[in-house]
Amino acid sequence: MSGDGLISVEEALTRLLSGAVPLRSEDIALSRANGRVLARDLAAHRDQPPFPASAMDGYAVRAEDIAAPPAHLTVIGEAPAGHAFNGRVGPGEAVRIFTGAPVPEGADTILIQENATREGERVTVLEAAAPGRFIRAAGLDFAQGEVLLAQGRRLGFRELALAAAMNHGSVSVHRKPKVAVLATGDELVAPGGDPAADQIIASNDTGLAAFVEDCGGEAIMLGIARDTHEALAERIRAAQAAGADILVTLGCASVGDHDLVQDALGNAGMDLSFWRIAMRPGKPLMAGRIDNMRVLGLPGNPVSSLVCALLFLKPLILALSGHPDAARPRREMLPLASPVPANDRREDYLRASLVFGDDGVERVQPFERQDSSMLATFARADALVVRPPHAKALEPGAPVPVLRLHRG
Repeated sequence: MSGDGLISVEEALTRLLSGAVPLRSEDIALSRANGRVLARDLAAHRDQPPFPASAMDGYAVRAEDIAAPPAHLTVIGEAPAGHAFNGRVGPGEAVRIFTGAPVPEGADTILIQENATREGERVTVLEAAAPGRFIRAAGLDFAQGEVLLAQGRRLGFRELALAAAMNHGSVSVHRKPKVAVLATGDELVAPGGDPAADQIIASNDTGLAAFVEDCGGEAIMLGIARDTHEALAERIRAAQAAGADILVTLGCASVGDHDLVQDALGNAGMDLSFWRIAMRPGKPLMAGRIDNMRVLGLPGNPVSSLVCALLFLKPLILALSGHPDAARPRREMLPLASPVPANDRREDYLRASLVFGDDGVERVQPFERQDSSMLATFARADALVVRPPHAKALEPGAPVPVLRLHRG
């Protein structure tokens, strides 16, 4: 902690994630599991493929019968995918077969249709094929009982396809964190409303709710609480009644006489963990707990709240979701496209665009204006340039740590 009472971003994140264990598990349909995190290992219910299968369209034959083209075979049946030929392939015989169909007994290779001609039930072999050619062995991909998806694995399109092939209709996943989003302030009016001359449109809660959903949480919109202890207390109770795992307040405690949120949370029994971070934007950030509900108080400025959400709320949601990568957001090093000045004692997050030079190298270009109220600038940004406390001035080409902002 610095002499002015500010704690570092790293210390704040460590405190916030302390004790943040994955939420209880629930069984859900595989069709609803995209983006969720496995609570238990997933083992295959069957071999894949479950039988020797043809990898090509052609004829199931005995390799010794086609070793010396041009040989002639008699077609004795057909095996489309999903319809096995139940007989046996004997000497001089062939079964018309299609991709994915079981290879009939007696056959040990596939004569692909490009290497044969057919007239009626007579097939002429144009090219030999070795035993096993174009046959997928039973269990080639995986075997019954094999654990293919481990606990803690996030389920994306590849994992879901694999789970389906393993014959799982449902999976055990960690519950989605419920995140209650509360905007505060007499100056705020909901989007589409009719603000007075001294009011503004509330934007933070809309952006934060979408951010929560993007991170895998379930957003609960609590609306706008007016600047009274009664209104704030009522919304805090609403968050608890909704079973919120996290309550996010927007426009939290600062130093003014009219900042009532911290008092209201304290009256509700909040145990304060920390308040005020050595970062820009986002210094007045607060964290604590009310019983089992975690509380994260974000600044009122729109950009400040969204940057703080990226740095703190996302890791917390990921940790509660059972995600293995619940840690500081990943940074990468990119060269600067323009100079940046020296930094002061607060860790700075500069909104920036990503540009490509004539040499094809990607560079990062910080915007000239970095006011934390400028949402239009933030919406145009591709990344945040991270400037550590007391960082020296840098010239173009110098590598800097960057956080990419993924567009929806």
